[in-house]
Amino acid sequence: MMKPQLFIKISLSLLVFLLMFLPFIPLILSSLSFGWQWPAIIPDSISFRAWDYVLFGSSGTWQAVGVSLLIALIVTIINILLAVPAANALVRNSFRGKWLMEAIIFAPIIIPPFVAVMGIHLTFLKLGLTETIVGVVLAHLSPTLPYMVRAIMISYQTLSVDWEDQARMLGAGPVSRFTLVVLPHLLPGIVAGASLSILISLSQYLITFIIGSGQVVTLSILLFPFISGGDPAIASAYSLLFAGMAIMTLFGLDVLLKKYYQQKKAVTNKG
Repeated sequence: MMKPQLFIKISLSLLVFLLMFLPFIPLILSSLSFGWQWPAIIPDSISFRAWDYVLFGSSGTWQAVGVSLLIALIVTIINILLAVPAANALVRNSFRGKWLMEAIIFAPIIIPPFVAVMGIHLTFLKLGLTETIVGVVLAHLSPTLPYMVRAIMISYQTLSVDWEDQARMLGAGPVSRFTLVVLPHLLPGIVAGASLSILISLSQYLITFIIGSGQVVTLSILLFPFISGGDPAIASAYSLLFAGMAIMTLFGLDVLLKKYYQQKKAVTNKG
């Protein structure tokens, strides 16, 4: 007989899975439909026309996927390089104007993207950065950096300075202290921030459209025209592809993090 705790755990897991999978059912049906009209509950006919266009047609889907992932990866790397010292300074130091610095860093979370991107666009026009991947990458830093900084700040708040002092007393230099003491503790925060950075970067349409001026084509650029009045079947197929790309990216980060800790545990056990 199944134990009550196990039954509750399985039931909750199934419920969570159903709640997560339920929104994808209409998208799957819509992507396989041919003229699905209201009030029909299910499509009258099944067609792979949308998937044929998205995956095998001349839509430029795979090139857009590559550009999207490239931009998200570069943005995330830059965010890490900027957020680690920024979080260290904000958590461990008290200085005049600290609240103002935090307000500036976290302002993009509150300020609508359209307000910021217009000023960025005017500046990038003068610098010749519009219609380039470099310009889009720099523009994506604005909405993604605050989440990376916040995630790493939380990790720094749980890192005692005494650990670094002990390493210093044992003869560890600044680089050794950071790589052997600080970085392993920050890693969960970095992965959490990287996940948010990648997801936000992948989903940016307005910033990419204005700064890229239609010359930098990401998956969101291909997706939105079909959502706003194009072909619903193709829009559904692109939405599923977009969701799959985001899920696989997050799954890859999770696998890498678990592999890192398994290797660290194995080294510790050997020692």
